[in-house]
Amino acid sequence: MTNNERNLLRHFLAALAYRTQKALRDAPPEFAEFDPGNQVRSPKELVRHMTSVLGYARTYFVGGQYRPAPLPSLQEEIVRFHEMLESLSAHIMNGDPIAEQTTAEQLLQGPLSDAMTHAGQIAMLRRLAGMPVPPENFIVADIDKERLGIDQPAPASPDKEWPEAPLDWKTIDAG
Repeated sequence: MTNNERNLLRHFLAALAYRTQKALRDAPPEFAEFDPGNQVRSPKELVRHMTSVLGYARTYFVGGQYRPAPLPSLQEEIVRFHEMLESLSAHIMNGDPIAEQTTAEQLLQGPLSDAMTHAGQIAMLRRLAGMPVPPENFIVADIDKERLGIDQPAPASPDKEWPEAPLDWKTIDAG
């Protein structure tokens, strides 16, 4: 992997950390088990699956398999998710050898993109649960490949207009 590929993958992981925390920020405890029906994964199950997908990507550096057992709470799942982001990023940053015949593009198109899709699903579940996530301009988001933990910054450029915002958000925002 080239330095440019490593930097891009690490930036993608940081964007994943940011978007996941944006989707989870200020969610009430009951959101963890939100069930929209049709056998859709709950937010807690999605975060565990995201950790599993990133653990699968990490196996291309360390070998073996990775199938995490469910943890008791969403918060514990979130902590483990961010630990996995940091672990995978460290392997990429250190230039650890990747499994033969595997490319940065394959990691991006496979497990990393899969995890980002699930971050979007969590945001969609927030809307379905009646607690939507405010929109923002992600182009100017404060994303840093060195910041992969739970503590992600607030939006740098939240949308000024949010026509579909919940009524209580409009009152809070106005005053």
